[in-house]
Amino acid sequence: MSTQSYLPTIDRLASSFSPNDDVQSVAATFISNFAEQVKTNNIQGLLELIHPDAWWRDLFALTWDTRSFQGHEKIKKFLEDRLEVSKLSNIKLVSAQLNKPYPDLEWITIVFDFEAGPALGQGVIRLVSDGVPKAFVVFTNLSGLKDFPENIGPRRNFLPNHGKWIEQRRRETEFLDGDPEVLIVGGGQSGLDTAARLKSLGVSSLIIEKQARIGDQWRNRYAALCLHDPVWYDHLPYLPFPSTWPVYTPAQKLATWFESYVEALELNVWTSALVTKARRDETTNKWVVTVKRGDGTERVFNVDHLVFALGFGAGAPRIPDIPGKEEFQGQVLHSTEHKKAKDHLGKKVVIVGACTSAHDIAADYVENGVDVTMYQRSPTHIMTTKEGIPRYMKPNYWEGGPATEIADLFSNSLPHNFNKLLLQRLVVQIEEADKELLNGLAKRGFQLDRGVEDAGLFYSALQRIGGYYLDVGASQLIIDGKIKLKSGSQIERFTKTGLKFQDGSELEADVVLYATGFANAKEPVRQIVGDELSKQIPPIWGLDEEGEVNGCYRELGIPGLWYMMGNLAWSRFFSKHVALQIKAKQQNILGTRYSAKLS
Repeated sequence: MSTQSYLPTIDRLASSFSPNDDVQSVAATFISNFAEQVKTNNIQGLLELIHPDAWWRDLFALTWDTRSFQGHEKIKKFLEDRLEVSKLSNIKLVSAQLNKPYPDLEWITIVFDFEAGPALGQGVIRLVSDGVPKAFVVFTNLSGLKDFPENIGPRRNFLPNHGKWIEQRRRETEFLDGDPEVLIVGGGQSGLDTAARLKSLGVSSLIIEKQARIGDQWRNRYAALCLHDPVWYDHLPYLPFPSTWPVYTPAQKLATWFESYVEALELNVWTSALVTKARRDETTNKWVVTVKRGDGTERVFNVDHLVFALGFGAGAPRIPDIPGKEEFQGQVLHSTEHKKAKDHLGKKVVIVGACTSAHDIAADYVENGVDVTMYQRSPTHIMTTKEGIPRYMKPNYWEGGPATEIADLFSNSLPHNFNKLLLQRLVVQIEEADKELLNGLAKRGFQLDRGVEDAGLFYSALQRIGGYYLDVGASQLIIDGKIKLKSGSQIERFTKTGLKFQDGSELEADVVLYATGFANAKEPVRQIVGDELSKQIPPIWGLDEEGEVNGCYRELGIPGLWYMMGNLAWSRFFSKHVALQIKAKQQNILGTRYSAKLS
């Protein structure tokens, strides 16, 4: 029996909350009843507190996996399978407030703490009024391990270090006294965050980074690259950006911050190093990993866990196969090879692609007086940072907002397939606010859409890592004709002097630049672990039928093999889950995973 997905608007429910309702009292009574049903393992009693069409999202607390369930039938099965075995207990109210995301939508947002066997958790329940208060969304999240707290704050080492620190760091970084427990492939945000989380839990790790310096994956991209997410969304664990930091971080500035982060948190990193191969030793249950350093020396590590933290650009650049390339007399390159607009002064450039990188690079060309045409192959979702970002980010990730940990809890507490319904509303609002700009783009022939399933930027990022542009000025350059535009016809072939299209038109070009993204993220893993093991690895990224991200944040179908990726916010949040799972495995307290069946 399928359950209909909808927003619990007031007109769909039996009633709404009264202005006279005592929110704290309503929340306390609900949590008391909820805790009592859990304590007595009364699943039917729990279901009576939960709306028939409700959602329950669990991140590693009760399932040791990422799962989302909708409707009584699926939630009942989940509770029958996991309530008793997970040892959910000690549920305590933390806070409650009435929220009204829209005039026709309201709920009481409850934050609560709980325990689940060896795990500590924090959750969120959203109560709607349906005659009586009922949970419409339940979120249970792994936040710690009872017997293994993070070594932060009052748990820091109080012993002074007189003259020994430099040698200690050398021995730690070089692993002269033994192998690390965890080897991390990649020193971007995912790798750094995971290493920082592991260190706070007392798990040794080493990051292997192929670039010469930490941050080079940002430093060596095109000069115009800048984050389009605001600073409050992008903090790294344990060390937030200074309050003087710009709202939107230039890539080169972020690169320098990454280097500083490694030094400040004393993370172990080998740069100019490559993992050349890895195999699992079934006798020792360890990963045997070969690392080649910049000086040509090799070292073989025996580690318990191998974490790939290679990011969205892990795969090879995706380059369309267009006939006639050998005939073209100009230059062809991918955005990863592009450095700065001044490299092409006096030339005609055609950019193939119409999402973020394409817009950033095209705007940089215009600023430097280069003739540039953007070729759009398919529709793009456009929203301005001015109108879109505040609507997406407030109040969680904004000046004066809650602590980052609380913002992350709220932001991740909605199942993606439920949040999609809210995002579809939000897209329409932003579209109305951006109407003048969008109309101008449409008149120029720019093809627009509302993102995957009309749910905008974030949902598109989860499903396809692209298809959008947060406008910071390039859209107006298109409207004004400063960035020329070609759309509405597919490329037929290269010519000697440019590109020919199926509609018979041609574009002259000295340079054809592909801003077309990257291929499958699994490929770099296959190259290291080999064909046989890679066959066991599930898809990486995109959403499964439950609306959870494929492949990431838990083992990749093989013990001790992990994939960490995401923007700065997702890496910050999920790196803690990865580190806690690894710590639990190291202490032999990780429970049995309750995983969805792969389709």
